[in-house]
Amino acid sequence: MVIRRATLADAIDIAKVHVDSWRSTYKNIIPDEFLKKLSYDQRTDLWIRNISKEGNYVFVAENNEGEIVGFADCGKKEKNTVTESGDLTSIYLLEEYQGKGIGKQLLKQLFLQFQALGFNRVFVEVLEDNNTRYFYEYYDASLLKSEKITIAGAEMNLLIYEWNNLNQVLSKF
Repeated sequence: MVIRRATLADAIDIAKVHVDSWRSTYKNIIPDEFLKKLSYDQRTDLWIRNISKEGNYVFVAENNEGEIVGFADCGKKEKNTVTESGDLTSIYLLEEYQGKGIGKQLLKQLFLQFQALGFNRVFVEVLEDNNTRYFYEYYDASLLKSEKITIAGAEMNLLIYEWNNLNQVLSKF
């Protein structure tokens, strides 16, 4: 498994992982009609913008055949006004690659990036029904707050977690 910084040439493969992982991760959480409408082309455009955006850091996980099977990204969201802090925006893996330690490797890469940026606090948002929240909790994320959001007409709880000791997180790898 190789973890590396994404390039613009990776956008189409990241988009495929994004759509496919959302369809498996959010099945029975987000309405099916929303998941069915997800588009590889639209997500490719999104990832071209994300990779190109200054201050955004996108990493990919490649299997032994060089295929992208997961990705993660981080930076600082515009709505984040906390000094010396950043946001873990996403970690997604194809379903068949989950539970193999790849998410852990991607998380480590993100935290090394946060450390290099001089951040001392990190936030992540995750739907309450998404089991990934337990992954974040394992790595010492503390629940900061919960808020209601609506996706495709369905109301859900969005949990906002925080890490305030990056060295403690990095010591777990």
